[in-house]
Amino acid sequence: MRHLSPQQPENLWPSKAYAGEVVPFAATIFREGHDVLGGDLVLLSPDGETSEHPLAMRVKGTDRWETEALIDHEGLWRWHVRAYTDDWATWLHNATVKIGAGVDVDVMLLAGAQLLDRARIMAKGTPDATVLTQARKAMQNAKQTPAARLAVATDARVVAAVARHRLMSHETLSDEQLLRVERSRAGLGSWYEFFPRSEGAKRKKDGSFTSGTFRTATRRLPAVAQMGFDVLYLPPIHPIGRVNRKGPNNTLTPGPKDPGSPWAIGAAEGGHDAVHPDLGTVDDFTAFLAAAKKNGLEVALDLALQCAPDHPWVTEHPEWFTTLPDGSIAYAENPPKKYQDIYPLNFDNDPEGLREEILRIVRYWIDLGVTIFRVDNPHTKPLQFWEWLLGIINTERPDIVFLAEAFTRPPMMQSLAAVGFQQSYTYFTWRNTKKELETYLTELSHETSAFLRPNLFVNTPDILTEYLQFGGVPAYRIRAAIAATASPTWGVYAGYELIENVARPGSEENIDNEKYEYKARDWAAVAKSGSTIAPYLTQLNTVRAQHPALRQLRNLRVHWSDDDAILVYSKVLPGRFVRSGRPDGIIVVANVDPHSVRETTVHLDLEALGLEPGSTFEVKDLITGARYRWGTDNYVRLDAFTEPVHILRIDYPKGL
Repeated sequence: MRHLSPQQPENLWPSKAYAGEVVPFAATIFREGHDVLGGDLVLLSPDGETSEHPLAMRVKGTDRWETEALIDHEGLWRWHVRAYTDDWATWLHNATVKIGAGVDVDVMLLAGAQLLDRARIMAKGTPDATVLTQARKAMQNAKQTPAARLAVATDARVVAAVARHRLMSHETLSDEQLLRVERSRAGLGSWYEFFPRSEGAKRKKDGSFTSGTFRTATRRLPAVAQMGFDVLYLPPIHPIGRVNRKGPNNTLTPGPKDPGSPWAIGAAEGGHDAVHPDLGTVDDFTAFLAAAKKNGLEVALDLALQCAPDHPWVTEHPEWFTTLPDGSIAYAENPPKKYQDIYPLNFDNDPEGLREEILRIVRYWIDLGVTIFRVDNPHTKPLQFWEWLLGIINTERPDIVFLAEAFTRPPMMQSLAAVGFQQSYTYFTWRNTKKELETYLTELSHETSAFLRPNLFVNTPDILTEYLQFGGVPAYRIRAAIAATASPTWGVYAGYELIENVARPGSEENIDNEKYEYKARDWAAVAKSGSTIAPYLTQLNTVRAQHPALRQLRNLRVHWSDDDAILVYSKVLPGRFVRSGRPDGIIVVANVDPHSVRETTVHLDLEALGLEPGSTFEVKDLITGARYRWGTDNYVRLDAFTEPVHILRIDYPKGL
């Protein structure tokens, strides 16, 4: 046996899954000679229950044996593969060939009878023993023709009995593998980001603002929940530094009433364990958490391990920063961006002291009720630190979820996921063409899915891609539809539904970026005018809630179209994993060119959809309600300016 999966690269850490995930298991199984082989997945749950799942070679001649299993609860699962020679299948193959050719007839039938007797002994005390005894006698009945005696082996009752008492030899066991299963929120959710200071902010006559608070932001919670989002992500809620504070549009000339960037953490009022006084008190924050919970929302808090120049740590622990030859402290840079209002931490000088303080801070917010952290720029901190911190926290509180915001090189992004981050931002925002999306979605759903769980955010305060800047409403609908259906976890930053697509010249950021100022949005007026795609986002989240196939990561399959702008993929969940017992299948057909009307033919792999080759079936568009009769080859017309994406439910024939 070789190449067991799922495994992390190098198998240094357990592979990962989340409760409710259907996980594919596989192994390459072979041996010398021509005997027929078999294999089983043997699963041991955290509570000690063992289950066995037969493996099958899906593609003949590959020696790759596979199965799927529903992992239904959290904890550390153990599994291994058992491979063996299938004595019965080997005999049946050889007997069929030889008896059909009139070669070694008596010997082959005698060997078959002996195998049936072996199975009978194994079945002693069960009804199968009688079936197998009768079959052995019938196979030994010399009054019958060889063909009739061989036919005993394919009788349905005999086939079922032998399957229950398998005739194996040369059994081989793989090494034991580990699968860390976390709560469903670790891999499943719809995220919404807003700045609490903007929710309820009031503009004064002089143009300045009165900050929103946790109490005013609470009023926005029902609307977020009604759109179907279940995680609310807040940027840092801590005091904001005054030294080198940024003004509007990232300028170095703030006015006296400009609020600054929430990521410039720390001032006289406190640091990472304090709440910005404009937002309220710690009690106000815990009340906000409680209100969110009542609305079905779980709050994710930003964990940004960096400091403003006037953060208390700067004077209390100068060794935690990088001091330049002129005695100044280095500020953060991501060329061409400069962050003069932020000092990055340096883990080289006092790693133990720094990590103990960060552990204290994380525990502090957990004790207040925070269960999800979105971690800012984790790739600028040591991997060993994250392995240590997440290991401690997830041992103490397995329910805590960490999302890595690491737009960096693949090895670092993937390694952060490997050492423990439950979720990861991805390059999705920059993958916009059909070819880019086919390649990247396949990578996320198959190549890295054993350890990296993608959170497909469509935009962030820092990311407004050219696709969104110039694609208008169609671009916003296309990107949301793909994100919401391609991954179990996706997210939007507030204002996306309003098509806020004007960038600061020469950048990928919104002009008048909310990072540096208040953004007073009149949600009620916008809803009344109809100039919002909030109803579309609601539809997407409703579809996700109704279709378990979309709550899986590893079941995405790319199909084909004749147009280089029509992306086609499916997600199917077999009926044995669905409560109703019927398969759940979704086909997504997206026109990724937001400036065009496209007509083409879509070609489907029906076997990948769980359908018979050459068959036809009904599909329903879950966005428009339209119905179509589809098969292998299908005409589509997608108008980017009306409905750029089909989200099609497969109406499976009864009996599948």
